[in-house]
Amino acid sequence: MHPGIFKAYDIRGIYGTEFDDETAYRIGRALIIHFQAKKIAVGRDVRASSPALFEAFIRGVMEQGGDIIDLGVVTTPMVHFAAGRLDVDLAVAITASHNPPEYNGIKVDLKGAIPVGEKTGLSDIRDLVMAGNFLESPTRGAMTEEDIRPAYYSFFASFAKLGDRRFTLAIDTANAMGIVELPIYDELKENLTIHNLYNDLSQPFSAHEANPLKTETLDELSALVQEKGADMGIAYDGDADRIGFVDETGRVIPMDLITGLVGQIVLEKNPGATILYDLRSSRAVKEAIEEKGGRAIECRVGHAFIKRQMRDDGAIFAGEFSGHYYFVENSYAEASTLVAIHLLNLMAETGKALSELVSEMRRYAHSGEINSEVADKDAVLMALREKYADGKMHELDGLKVEYPDWWFNVRPSNTEPLLRLNCEANTEALMVEKRDELLALIRS
Repeated sequence: MHPGIFKAYDIRGIYGTEFDDETAYRIGRALIIHFQAKKIAVGRDVRASSPALFEAFIRGVMEQGGDIIDLGVVTTPMVHFAAGRLDVDLAVAITASHNPPEYNGIKVDLKGAIPVGEKTGLSDIRDLVMAGNFLESPTRGAMTEEDIRPAYYSFFASFAKLGDRRFTLAIDTANAMGIVELPIYDELKENLTIHNLYNDLSQPFSAHEANPLKTETLDELSALVQEKGADMGIAYDGDADRIGFVDETGRVIPMDLITGLVGQIVLEKNPGATILYDLRSSRAVKEAIEEKGGRAIECRVGHAFIKRQMRDDGAIFAGEFSGHYYFVENSYAEASTLVAIHLLNLMAETGKALSELVSEMRRYAHSGEINSEVADKDAVLMALREKYADGKMHELDGLKVEYPDWWFNVRPSNTEPLLRLNCEANTEALMVEKRDELLALIRS
């Protein structure tokens, strides 16, 4: 086992070299021991290695005396759904998200879909797995099966309020787990015409990378939207806990602007509610939430931090720059398809095209996230503090400095020698000037 497979928020590595069946077996035993768990719900994606990892993992759990609820092949939001609704101590997804098919991994929720991260148990699990000194359990656990998909589909389809409006959608699932979300749209077939792209689970992960944050992966979706005259294009990532959109013209919609739009929608039924947005997001997001009377709170990057802060601050919705969207309705966890339903509801209610709705959010020029390989990250951050000492500075997550007409954030990677820059300004010209100025300093 390679100890580096234990990341800040999950376990992930190349199957057969970094992460294998024996490791999955040990992780199953370690989870029972560390959390004193009695019952674990387990779902998996359709990677070639997932069945073997599942069998090894459940053997470890049951040999340590824990019971298994087999959820079958499900998306990560479905595992969160199970964690919030079933009588279990833990819920586990065997998946490597958008990583290439040679990877696999494990994501862990406590009951209520509370994520387990490096500082909330994963480092302890790593140590138990590395030591491998497991005491034999006097009892062996049992396994049952539960199909949560019908309840999941019915629950999220119930949010649709489309009246007699009809829409045409183009949906790219990249031959990955988003395909398992499609029955939600089937429940709305009286209102929807669907054109699918790469929806063959018999050829898993064989299309383009399932990662809508990389806008080049949306090129075929944009073309399909224009070819079919679709009202919206939708793209899922590998385990369907992230979602991206293009408008009816085929133009990619920045994921942070979706946070602003959905934030305004949920505020219609929850006046004055609290909504979180990650600190890379456009200023337009905060403005849009506050214009609807909501309480907008900036948060750091990462699902484990966001889910905890949602509970602490009483937030009902949160959006992340990377396309993760969190809802109280799914136990403060991701519910990607609910985002699409909210957008369809807004289009039905207003009669406006998606591009028109988004245009109200396109107020500033944003650089997007730019990575730079840096040997001494601390030295660069110190140089940035000195150069921009006249700005409003805070360090919630990396360094963020704000001026009246522009801002930037630089965050160090936890696992790689990288600094990640996001910069936004009132005009394109000023954004380009400041972006290039910052990159020159970062890379010097």
